[in-house]
Amino acid sequence: MKPLVITLISFWFLCCSTDKEKMLAAESDAASFLSDTAGVIGVTISGKENSYTFDTTVQSPDTGCDQYADWWEVVDLKGNLIYRRILTHSHVDEQPFSRSGINIPLEKNTQVYIRVHINSLGYASEVQKGSVENGFMTTELDVEFAKELEKAEPLPTGCAF
Repeated sequence: MKPLVITLISFWFLCCSTDKEKMLAAESDAASFLSDTAGVIGVTISGKENSYTFDTTVQSPDTGCDQYADWWEVVDLKGNLIYRRILTHSHVDEQPFSRSGINIPLEKNTQVYIRVHINSLGYASEVQKGSVENGFMTTELDVEFAKELEKAEPLPTGCAF
């Protein structure tokens, strides 16, 4: 009887451990998929030097206030924040979506990144890189680049819906 009890207990721990590992792997895959589906996928620019308007198109894995694109920003190649557009709500049923940023203080030949931040995932790796003068193109940027900007003002104060 004792070997049977030990075998049953061992089997129970093995099953639970395997299920837990499968759940953790699935969560990791889901987080990877979600972060891979986020990014700045386009930008159009109007205005004049040091006062541009950027119409930025974002793809994000919004599910509601628990997970949504909470801002997009313009960052120079050294990691300095030039401009941030706060997004006040999720865009679950509007993907991709575009939002404008106005009065962006940028010289026409300054190279920058335009990237999006997801409140629960951090920065997306798909960004636009370029300048007003030469245009922008999609590229990958390490999500750790200038990560300290996550704490820089302005920051969202909440999510409307």
